[in-house]
Order: sequence, then C-alpha cells, then structure tokens
Amino acid sequence: MNTNELPLIQNADLKGKIVLVRVDHNVVKNGIIQDAYRIDSTIGTLFNINARGGKIILMTHVGRPRNKKENTVEISAKSSVEPIVEYLKNKLNINFQIPNFKIQTEEGYLGVETSVNHLIKELKEGEIDGIYLPNTRWFRGEERKEFADDFANQLAGLADIYVNDAFGSWQAHASTVAVSNYLPSYAGFLMQKELENLDRIYNAKQPYIAVVAGSKFDTKIEPLYTLIKQADFLVLGGVIYNAYLCAKYNIKIKGIGDDDLKLAKEFVDFAKSYPNKIVELPIIVESDTLEGKFEGKFRKHNIKDLKQGTELNYILDVAEESFDIPEIKDIFNKAKTVFVNAVMGLTPHFSEGTSSLYKLIDENKESMKLYGGGDTMQELKQLLPGLYITAIDNPNYYLFTGGGAVLKAIQEGSYKGLEPVKALFNNAKN
Repeated sequence: MNTNELPLIQNADLKGKIVLVRVDHNVVKNGIIQDAYRIDSTIGTLFNINARGGKIILMTHVGRPRNKKENTVEISAKSSVEPIVEYLKNKLNINFQIPNFKIQTEEGYLGVETSVNHLIKELKEGEIDGIYLPNTRWFRGEERKEFADDFANQLAGLADIYVNDAFGSWQAHASTVAVSNYLPSYAGFLMQKELENLDRIYNAKQPYIAVVAGSKFDTKIEPLYTLIKQADFLVLGGVIYNAYLCAKYNIKIKGIGDDDLKLAKEFVDFAKSYPNKIVELPIIVESDTLEGKFEGKFRKHNIKDLKQGTELNYILDVAEESFDIPEIKDIFNKAKTVFVNAVMGLTPHFSEGTSSLYKLIDENKESMKLYGGGDTMQELKQLLPGLYITAIDNPNYYLFTGGGAVLKAIQEGSYKGLEPVKALFNNAKN
C-alpha cells in the first residue's frame, strides 16, 4: 500500500482536538452483540487518539432500520448503539455518553440536535471520556443523497478532525464519504491494516484459491467475474453454487429463481474461457424442508449422477465427503493464498460443509488464509472456536472486518475504488 498518498492518523495533530471517528461496530442484532471482533479491532485507534490528547466522538451504523421503499426509519432498541457503549464501558472502563435526541419523525432524525452541545462541553472539560452518536442510519441524511450534505455538515460541526476506521462500511453514505468534504480526514489504524491485507489479494501468491458463497447470485456476480480471471481456482457455495449447478447441468433446484438462473447461465458461458478453474464440490445435501435437518428428510447426491431435467428440493449444504476427494484436497494443500468469503450451508442446521472447508484450509500451514465478512467469521467462531482463537494471532491468517468491502475492492481492482477510501485520497489532495 502506498501510504505516501493516503492521509494517516499517525500524521495528524490530535492534541486538544475533537476527533470524529467513523467505525464499523455493526455487531448488534436485536439488541445483542453477536461478536465483538469488529469493536475490538478499532481499540488501537481509540487508544491512540486518547493517548495523543484527542477527544473522541464515535459513530457507526447498526443494522438496516430504514425501509427504502417508503423512506421510513424505525428507531428502536433493536438497532441502538447502547450495547456497544456498555461493552466499551465494561471492557475498557471508558465512559461514552449517547446524546438523547427527542425529535423523531417517520423519516428518522432530521439532523443533529443542539442538545449534543452540553455533552461536547463535558467532553472538552474531561467530565466524560467520549460521545457515541446514535445509529447513523437513524438519521434521514445518512443514506438519502438529497439530505447527505446537510447531515455531513452537521457532523463536521461537532469536531476538528475526521477519522475513518470503518473498512466494512464501504457504501457512499454521509458518515463515510460526505463528511470528509468538511474536515481534515485520515485513515485509522484498522483501515490501514485492512488495506494492507487487500494487497495480499491483489498480489496473491500462487496457486491462489478463492471461495465465495452467498444467498443471491446478483450480489456476488461482479466479483466472481473478476475472481475467475485472477484466481487459479474458484470454489462456489450456497445459493450461488446451486444456481451454477442448475445452469451447467440443466437441473432444477427448489428456491432458485429465474433472475439467479439467468445470471448463472451467463457466468457458466463466461467460465468456459477459463477451463478447469471452477472446482466443483460434487456431493451435495438435499433437504425437503428449510426448517431443520430431520432424519428421513435429507439425502446426499453426487452431481455427476444427476440426469438432465432432474428436479431437487432445497440444496442446503455441501457434504463433508466432497472435501475428502484427493483431487480437491490436493488443490487446497498446494495453495499459497486462500481467500474465503463463504458459509457453505444454511445455518445453523446444515454446517458440515462449512466446517469441513475451514478444517481443510487450516491443514495447509504454509498458505496465507484471508477470511472476509461477518457471517464467515461468525461461523468460524461458532463451528471451530479453537481455530478462530488461533487464527486471530496467527500471521498466516487475516480476518477482514467486512466481506462486502473486500468483494467490492476485488471488483474495482483497487482499494481506491472504495468510495470512503477515495474520499480520503481526495481530501488529502485538496
């Protein structure tokens, strides 16, 4: 990474300054923290700001409280930052205060209310350790472009310096992009670390394997086109794989819609130009129901045995036997780089494929293993907690905090293609 161009927090004068920090603490579901990894990953930046005399105002999004069709926002405990503030208090003995904004509309908060000023006064005088703004997506201007500049201007009015440490929040929203138009802006330590590890994908040591799964083909299709060109091998999972199998083998799988099938057919045709790159996991698990893994209601098939026109119920996993096939084991064992953005089955009941995949990847002690995304990380932690703990401190592993951001960066071909990163570069130029 060329750090000569990117404005870095270590080069900022923080003493006595109020520092507005955008983080990706989107770890709360229904009021409960699922995994604190993304919070813990930003602590280095927070300590640095505090140690150098800065005063911290934090902000993050939590969940998707906005109904995009109706432009309404649900402000509720389900998507509050309160559990995050409580976590920071218990872990670090840091006293963050959340402003109490009272004017709620169907569109969410219309802007930053002046009631925050008394907290800023307490922050400057050292009476509190920091301010944690309400969920940024509770504000009308966060996701709606027509109000973004006004909201960004209000956010900037709270602080002297802006720091983006939210790699996973790659969408061009007010708190990730527009605010950098109004304040000196810098990349936090986590952001720097994530971008440095992206270089391990852009300049992957070969053989390079990419494993990608997802619940819809259209959300992953562009990165897949890039990966099949760049990687030596591409492994698919989830609904993406199901759609691929339908398109290639002319079978029907319950739940695969026409849109996904159309995209899959186009991808299968494109992949013919890159023969032998797609590693097909041959043994799949069919289930009669999505409700669970019930005896007598699921079975395994080898895709090589399926005739054209075969109609299957839901395919909810890849069987563990797929990862015992010598040719497949050999590909993973010889890899120098493995990128994983994949949960192979429908959790929590169909997890043998995911567990077998992660174990096989770990068998290769020499390869660089790059895991991307909250769901991928969550499954690694739940299925193989010992491996997860080891991976955090293992130099041959890196756990990205944002899978969508990694895929977007792969698709763009450069981390400068990520709008929040581009905004930092533009801020430095201006």
